[in-house]
Amino acid sequence: MANILVQKLTKSFGDNLALSEIDLAIPNGSFVVLLGPTGAGKTTLLRLISGLERPDSGRVFIDDTDCSGQTPAERNVAMVFQQYSLYPHMSVRENLAFPLKSRMLSVTESEINQKIETIAQTLRIDHKLSNKSTELSGGEMQRVAIGRALVRNPNIYLMDEPLSSLDAKLRSELRVELTRIQRDIGGTFLYVTHDQIEAMTMATHIGVLEKGKLIQFGTPKEVYDDPSSVSVAARLGQPRINILDASVFPGSPKKAKLIGFRPEQLELGGGGLDTFVKRVERLGDQTRLHLSLGELSIVTVTDPHTDLKAGDSLSIKPKDPFFFDSDGKRI
Repeated sequence: MANILVQKLTKSFGDNLALSEIDLAIPNGSFVVLLGPTGAGKTTLLRLISGLERPDSGRVFIDDTDCSGQTPAERNVAMVFQQYSLYPHMSVRENLAFPLKSRMLSVTESEINQKIETIAQTLRIDHKLSNKSTELSGGEMQRVAIGRALVRNPNIYLMDEPLSSLDAKLRSELRVELTRIQRDIGGTFLYVTHDQIEAMTMATHIGVLEKGKLIQFGTPKEVYDDPSSVSVAARLGQPRINILDASVFPGSPKKAKLIGFRPEQLELGGGGLDTFVKRVERLGDQTRLHLSLGELSIVTVTDPHTDLKAGDSLSIKPKDPFFFDSDGKRI
């Protein structure tokens, strides 16, 4: 595994600036998730690190070696894409073996078989090795695609939304599997997603991208608890953070234009401003309250066994809210 360092990476496609002077350090053995909306530059950054794209400016270092001019094979990276990209005429065993038969690798047949058996057991597809890829379920095909990367033992594993085409149950299962595998092999993973749940549950570090810029980088807890801007605060959290004009609540700093508080950052029934309950969502482990404050809407969470119902009055007061200036930056 390797440390990856990105310095001032910039990339344009015609008049579209996809990435602007990205600086990023990916520690050895970390699971870094790039999070952001469509068009933020996540996949472009992944492709620049892999060598599939060349930057307009900036450099990529792998273990202190400038590899900006190297091919993907020379960088020794492995990629997993959103689409499975398996060879339909090959068996699972043959698909897993294919990356190891590159002329750039000197791997004996016995070593190939040993690697395949180990990876297949790790991914729990060892009973499918003789099946053609067309005979597999979606989850099994994605496991094989991941397995083709894992057999390589590369410097870094690059994954571009590999779970997004799976159903919710399979995505949940494979999130757990990928996290376990990364921890067991000690690999360095760089994973692209727009799914905040994947980012929060899998990452050791999250990089939030917006409009081609890296706007915050840190552990999931750091990014969630200490967002640098409205954009970052809104990117994580379910239900979404409440963002209101700072003048709504007394005591806001003079420079503050916006106040933000997550659903769990509200004191209920302890004084403050009066609201009424518009709707109650009972989700089993928690209850979400949709509140009206004049014409403003606020969402909070409370005890799953609450007796509150639509039409009830409730006073609210933010606990340790975030404040932002007119540009949306944290103050």
